[in-house]
Amino acid sequence: MEFRPLAHVASSDYSYERMFAFSPNRPTLPEDLIARLRPVALAKSRILPLGEPWGPLVPNAGLRRGSTVVVQAQPGLGGLSLALSLLTESSARGHWAGVVGVDDPGVVAIADLGVDLRRVLFVPRPRGAWAECAADLLIVRPPSRASHGAARRLVDRVRERGTVLIILAEPASLWPLPADLSFDITQAQWSTSSRLDARYLTVRIGGRGEAIRAGEHVVVLPSRRGRCEAN
Repeated sequence: MEFRPLAHVASSDYSYERMFAFSPNRPTLPEDLIARLRPVALAKSRILPLGEPWGPLVPNAGLRRGSTVVVQAQPGLGGLSLALSLLTESSARGHWAGVVGVDDPGVVAIADLGVDLRRVLFVPRPRGAWAECAADLLIVRPPSRASHGAARRLVDRVRERGTVLIILAEPASLWPLPADLSFDITQAQWSTSSRLDARYLTVRIGGRGEAIRAGEHVVVLPSRRGRCEAN
C-alpha cells in the first residue's frame, strides 16, 4: 500500500498511525508525539465549520461529527473539487483531513482552495483497506461500487470516532447507504476568455436536516482566484 503525505507532515510514522488507526499491527508511537499532533478541539464541538458558500446552506454552518456526506458527479464535472472545498474552513482552524483513493488530487488546486496542506494526508491506492482510515474529515473515493457491508463498517467507524465522512460517488457507482447531507452536481460550465477563467457548477443539495437549504444552487468552483465562491 502506497502512502504519501501532501506536505510537511511532522512524522511519516504518525501519518500512518492517523490514517490506519484500525490496523492491529500499527506502529507504537511516543505518547508526547501523539499528544502534540492530535487534532485540536476533538471534544469541544460536534460541528466542523464550513466556509463560504456552503455555510449558509446547511444547519449550524458546518458538518456534524459522525455524519456522512455524499458528493455525486459525473467524471470531470468537479466532484473532487467540491469535496475538497468542504475542507477549507476546518483546515484553516487546525483540523486534519485525509484523502483516500484519489491518485492525483492536484496539490496546487488544493492550496488555491485554501486548504492547509500541512494537515492533509493522502493515501492514493488503499486497495482493500480503503474503508479503514481515520481523520477529522475524510474524503474517500471507493475503488468501485461499494458493498453494503463495507459501507456500513466505514460509517460505523467514523460515527464512533467523530469523523466527518465525505464520499465521492458517481451515478454508475452509487453509495449504498443514506447520507446525512448530499451534494449532487447536475451541470458544469466553464467561462472562458483567452483561457479557462471560472467554472460554474449547478449543485443540488439534499439531506435529512430541516434547516438544509435543499434545492439547486450555483457556485463558482474554481473562481478566477481558484476558490469556491457563491455565484
